[in-house]
Amino acid sequence: MEASSSQSRSFGQTEINWDKLDKTKFYVVGAGLFTGVTVALYPVSVVKTRLQVASSDVAERNVSSVIRGLLKTDGIAGLYRGFGTVITGAIPARIIFLTALETTKVAAFKMVEPFKLSEPTQAAIANGIAGMTASLFSQAVFVPIDVISQRLMVQGYSGHTSYNGGLDVARKVLKSDGIRGLYRGFGLSVMTYSPSSAVWWASYGASQRFIWKHLGHGTEHEVYAPSQGTIVFVQAAGGIFAGATASCITTPLDTIKTRLQVMGHGKNTTRQVVKGLIKDDGWKGLYRGLGPRFFSMSAWGTSMILVYEYLKRLCSKDE
Repeated sequence: MEASSSQSRSFGQTEINWDKLDKTKFYVVGAGLFTGVTVALYPVSVVKTRLQVASSDVAERNVSSVIRGLLKTDGIAGLYRGFGTVITGAIPARIIFLTALETTKVAAFKMVEPFKLSEPTQAAIANGIAGMTASLFSQAVFVPIDVISQRLMVQGYSGHTSYNGGLDVARKVLKSDGIRGLYRGFGLSVMTYSPSSAVWWASYGASQRFIWKHLGHGTEHEVYAPSQGTIVFVQAAGGIFAGATASCITTPLDTIKTRLQVMGHGKNTTRQVVKGLIKDDGWKGLYRGLGPRFFSMSAWGTSMILVYEYLKRLCSKDE
């Protein structure tokens, strides 16, 4: 039980477990907070998606030109194409994700305790398992939302169809491809988001403990509890590191998945998409949108984890 007591000593004041949360308050307040984060960072997703699906003959193939084109044609609203659809689906998907994440994390920590691993390794394994499991559960809701929102993001761009809102997309997809159309790219989504989530949460858990160790917290020499500012700094640093790591590893899969989901009608297989990307841009074609995705995952990750940790503190039960 050495690992367990060490973990308790190190992180009892910086982490709040699932059983210590007011669940109702957690879900209600969380919906509002995460909606705010989505509003702030959604334009990055729009730009990334457009870059990933651009054909070789499109002039707007870098971040600045895509933004200028959107602002010229639609104004600020152009940066929020598909936003309504995302917000509608994000709330149930987020509830499923966070519930699975927290409950699985507790079970995973208990599972790895007997192996007497170091705290960073123990945290990486437990958080990685929890992140992957949570992503798997939430994909059933997230993938149809992803398909619809991405088509709205790229409508009229590079020859893509225009729609009259999310319901129009859903109707046309169901008419042409049936329910399978809404789950187009589901396998790749699982292959992209589940490893990405596992890498993100594993990197976050391990980096936090690594930083705490080097700051002298959680050791037998610790005298003072960390300040709130120090806790936020460590969480933000962990979020940046986790986002950078996950984006570099999973961008090729995300690019392929996005192109599959927006091209539709069964005309393209994974193999054909890969061949087309390589033909247009060489192997670097698989990393289209890496800059926005790198920024997106780092910004999303850091913002999300700070909001998430704040939410847990806000919703912790009084002892």
